[in-house]
Amino acid sequence: MTESYVDVNTRTIDKWIDEGWQWGQPLSHELFERAKAGDWDMVLTPTKPVPHAWFGELRGKKVLGLASGGGQQMPVFSALGAYCTVLDYSQRQLASEREVAEREGYEIEIIRADMSRPLPLPDADFDLIFHPVSNSYIKDVLPLWRECYRVLKPGGVLLAGLDNGINYLFDDAEKELIHPLPFNPLQDEKLYAESIANGWGIQFSHSIEEQVGGQLQAGFILTDIFHDTNGEGRLHDFNAPTFYATRSVKP
Repeated sequence: MTESYVDVNTRTIDKWIDEGWQWGQPLSHELFERAKAGDWDMVLTPTKPVPHAWFGELRGKKVLGLASGGGQQMPVFSALGAYCTVLDYSQRQLASEREVAEREGYEIEIIRADMSRPLPLPDADFDLIFHPVSNSYIKDVLPLWRECYRVLKPGGVLLAGLDNGINYLFDDAEKELIHPLPFNPLQDEKLYAESIANGWGIQFSHSIEEQVGGQLQAGFILTDIFHDTNGEGRLHDFNAPTFYATRSVKP
């Protein structure tokens, strides 16, 4: 375990993009134009669109896409008149952001940084943070929630997609329980080797105390929440709620 797990995950995600990963495919010109015309949706979790009411007015607002590279959500925010910054650690995901911005002719601040460390961003600078499911790739989430609180303006909104850990319990066929929770390869050499061999990267389950309780500990007020499924597979067929999304506000 000599290589940083963050670097392992970056390399893994870049490989997934080469293989056609859904979350690494940039927004098309057609969808960008539709967003400009007011026809748009965004997801924090696999299938369920985020209610438009969660966003509020976006024109002129400063939006941070936190681990939200890939040229999917930031182009929509830009089409809606927001000033966007995207922070990600994958060079491939950030390259997609540049590609779409150059194609559509808008400006975006692009920052390569590791969200498991303090964010290289000023205090109280953003109106909204959009954080799709991604903190399953970092070991500790409470420091991240504190950083989100720090960089948001008073009244700023945090929209987060969260994994509740259920997926980590099962085998690939989603039929057998094989891994106990918490799922943490850094504390289990066999699980670490299995994760590398299967191309999973180094992922971590997080409890509701960490995910939602952590936001509350950081100072946020939770204003809404919904569940979502995987979108495919056996757990989806059983309507198992494997993800959830939260809307929280900095007072």
